[in-house]
Amino acid sequence: MMARMARIRSKTGIYHIMLRGIDKRKIFIDDEDRTKFIEKLIKAKETAGFRLYGYCLMDNHVHLLIGESEEIGISIKRITVGYVQWHNTKHERTGHLFQNRYMSEVVETEGYLMNVLRYIHQNPVKAKMMELAKDYPWSSYHQYLSTYKGQGSFIDTQLIQSYFLKQEDFEEYMNAETREEFLEYKPVTKYKDEVLKSILEKEIKIKALAEMPIEERNRIIRDIYLRTGVSMRQLARVLGIGKTIVEKAVK
Repeated sequence: MMARMARIRSKTGIYHIMLRGIDKRKIFIDDEDRTKFIEKLIKAKETAGFRLYGYCLMDNHVHLLIGESEEIGISIKRITVGYVQWHNTKHERTGHLFQNRYMSEVVETEGYLMNVLRYIHQNPVKAKMMELAKDYPWSSYHQYLSTYKGQGSFIDTQLIQSYFLKQEDFEEYMNAETREEFLEYKPVTKYKDEVLKSILEKEIKIKALAEMPIEERNRIIRDIYLRTGVSMRQLARVLGIGKTIVEKAVK
């Protein structure tokens, strides 16, 4: 059996986490389920002392934006184990509810943090569940609005609000149209090397990558990696560069 790839560690300690229902199963059947999950989330936050910058509860997956204070997997286990026990008892079911291995990506800059938070808040809109992000009750969007009105919140809003001093600025940014995707919940397409190379050559000059400034090259590599979902090893082969270069680019 192939060993699991070690997770990339975040230098800032901030991670975008996605928990998915096993076999695309619904995690939440009703609002009581969602309320209970948030209770477990708050309790885990109080126990571990991690920072919570954002969240969104969809039907069959959850997005979390967390700044860890301990190994992130321990906190995720605290959240999920308690919820699954409660959920299974309530709905008279047994077995796993979440996929065993949660998805994660590192958040290394404050700019990236804001972009990920915007993506998380726009999930219900892109899924056509709501017309406006502020109307969805199960995300951190309304938590941020509450703090702008001087009310308390279990979300750590200070960092984001240091950039958006006014509520209008926050809402303008969070609702700006974007095609950015972060840990997108969709099946991964598998490409043969020659097919992937043909697709990429329509967008970029592969041979020119080696001569590009490092930041621009890394941005392109990371964008391809996130959009295609291919392995770092395959991407290195197709681009004709070292696997280490790809790994550094997508961190």
